[in-house]
Amino acid sequence: MSPGDEHDSFGGVGGSGQTRTRLPEGNSGDVYGGARRPVRSSRSLITVVGVVVVLVAAIAFANRGGGEPADAAGPRAGTPGDTAPTAATGVRPVSGKNGRIPTGYAHDDQGAQSAATNYAVALGSAEMFTPSERGEIVQAVYAPSAIAARAGDLDKVYSDKDFLSRIGLQEDGTAPQGLTFISRVVPVGSKVENYAEDKATVSVWYSSLFGLAGEGSRNPVSEAWYTGSYELQWVGGDWKVTGFSQKDGPVPVARDQRASTSQEMSDAVGQFGGFTYAR
Repeated sequence: MSPGDEHDSFGGVGGSGQTRTRLPEGNSGDVYGGARRPVRSSRSLITVVGVVVVLVAAIAFANRGGGEPADAAGPRAGTPGDTAPTAATGVRPVSGKNGRIPTGYAHDDQGAQSAATNYAVALGSAEMFTPSERGEIVQAVYAPSAIAARAGDLDKVYSDKDFLSRIGLQEDGTAPQGLTFISRVVPVGSKVENYAEDKATVSVWYSSLFGLAGEGSRNPVSEAWYTGSYELQWVGGDWKVTGFSQKDGPVPVARDQRASTSQEMSDAVGQFGGFTYAR
């Protein structure tokens, strides 16, 4: 479960080719305030071990081993690789929910993109670290055949005490008292790589927030960028995941903004709910 190389093809770290650092302007001692994080010049343990392990190792390691909406347009193949707008199409993208995860996608390429994007959010969430909620996510996201083959391996990875300790969590997957655990995927866009009537491969480009917010956190919330590739199968009247892979980037150049305080980060995760992503 070793992380991959985070240097990109531009020859620099994060595509900038240089490192810029602004010194602290205050004496608050807050792990977030006073200084903007360098532009990916040094990766904290939470980024290297946390985001990469969670979104790559856990799912990739595991990968080793409802009815159709009434107003859906029916099977329709898009043009793989072409840019498509993320605007309303007149086709209802989601007909229901399995717990908190939207399900019941249209049996077309747009439905496949909606499914992959929503599933990326679910698989990258903090709830994956809680056994009961992880089980619900796996049941909602994976195809039945994939669940039988991978659920046990996912539990093994996410329940590993050494892994949880390295990213600052307790043995039950929760944050220590006084800290807020943040793990959130923020999709930017999606595209169809391959499409057939009952199978699809969809890439989702997203930013990932991961870390512990709060006074004294050794693993402050950091940002990373990835593209996840989701293999989907149409089964039981819905799109389900059968395979997953991930690569770094594309990574934008960071702006010269001061990092928020730990309290602001804790407040934000509680006040701003995640979106249902759909075309």
